[in-house]
Amino acid sequence: MTPDTLDARAGHALAAAAEPGFAAFGTDPWWITLIKALVIFVFLMVCVILMIMADRKVMGRMQQRHGPNRFGPWGLLQSLADGVKLSLKEDLIPRKVDRVVYIAAPMISAIPAFMAFSVIPVGPEVTMFGVQTPLQLTDLPIAVLLVLATASIGVYGIVLAGWASQSPYPLLGGLRASAQVISYEIAMGLSFVAVFIYAGTLSTSEIVDAQRPIWFAVVLFPSFVIYLITMVGETNRLPFDLAEGEGELVGGFMTEYSSMKFLLFFLAEYVNMVTVAALSVTLFLGGYLAPPPITTFWAGANEGWWPVLWWLLKFLAVMFLFIWLRGSLPRVRYDQLMQLGWKLLIPVQLVWITAVAVIRVMRNEGAPPVALGAVILGFFVVTLAALAAWSRAADRRRAAEDAEHAERIRALREDPMHGGFPVPPMDAPHYGSSVPAEELRSARPAPTPPTDKREEVTGA
Repeated sequence: MTPDTLDARAGHALAAAAEPGFAAFGTDPWWITLIKALVIFVFLMVCVILMIMADRKVMGRMQQRHGPNRFGPWGLLQSLADGVKLSLKEDLIPRKVDRVVYIAAPMISAIPAFMAFSVIPVGPEVTMFGVQTPLQLTDLPIAVLLVLATASIGVYGIVLAGWASQSPYPLLGGLRASAQVISYEIAMGLSFVAVFIYAGTLSTSEIVDAQRPIWFAVVLFPSFVIYLITMVGETNRLPFDLAEGEGELVGGFMTEYSSMKFLLFFLAEYVNMVTVAALSVTLFLGGYLAPPPITTFWAGANEGWWPVLWWLLKFLAVMFLFIWLRGSLPRVRYDQLMQLGWKLLIPVQLVWITAVAVIRVMRNEGAPPVALGAVILGFFVVTLAALAAWSRAADRRRAAEDAEHAERIRALREDPMHGGFPVPPMDAPHYGSSVPAEELRSARPAPTPPTDKREEVTGA
């Protein structure tokens, strides 16, 4: 045994002694690690193909129509055919683009999306080809922050794509995407803070273990709801797909892209959806742990390969939520998107984190349940009062805008040159005539009632 091998084993032993929860990681043979990485890649690619198909089929049923049903049995191979078609299309590059950044932007968006899934646990330790290993590629003391970091890096690809295209619509789409992700990543990070306080760790595997008594989606319900909203905004999905709204930005930041580069952006969006859905399962829905009704009558529900099934069912439920929202909600305005993020989600999260921290300190100090209930009740009272005040302010602002609009219309009726633009008044003379329109309409003869043709023929 070489000295390097001894040093490596000693380092692993020291790391396991320092972090008992990470003793199962970093000791797998290289071929087990390679198999895990390959399985993750294949799983993400299959999820993208099936999610695109489910997106079209489920939305078709919601809109009382059939989705793709020609290529393959029940149309299941349509997404594969679309991928082949996109990859074989002519790769057009506009003349005035920054070629290096233009080509690198799709890769910057796609690669970090695959990296984030490496810290997601999909099951406990199992025996794989005679080796005891956890169903997770790796884990870190700051694993959740790794997911946030990779998601933030992916935004650079969108911004650089809009800037390098040297076109106004992609540039506006890139700017919208950067502002949107910054706004919603703050609220998303704050929803994680409540989980960190309650679990006492940032490791994904230890967060799952901390949910054995009860899922965090129950005890941290406000954080769970806000995370569901922010994950939709983070992935630029309806109703928050303002970065690529075809009504005002054509195709958004992807307008000047085609062929494989467009396919990489499409792939990055759906892989990000898979990642944030898997993270919601890990942080709030108990990860791979079986639902409580199952564990009451089946003691081995969380052993062996069965937890993979529970994780997959929870994951599919969250992915269905993306489709449900897309088929149910219309696209919001950009000012509404920013107001929701900055004026509602972030303030509510700050108050909620304060309440969670106070509750944890009181529980550690042995406070009675009455005091804990008073803190929770106070949080809901403050939140409802803030929402009521925000609603009243929004109503007053809307009334002021309506009054201003009515005043502008009245001024336009009185002065055609109001505001510096020659707008004809409502009672202006008819074109080509000096007679006002009202007099023209009053001077017209009244229409004669229609006659019965049968009376004319019979002479009756």
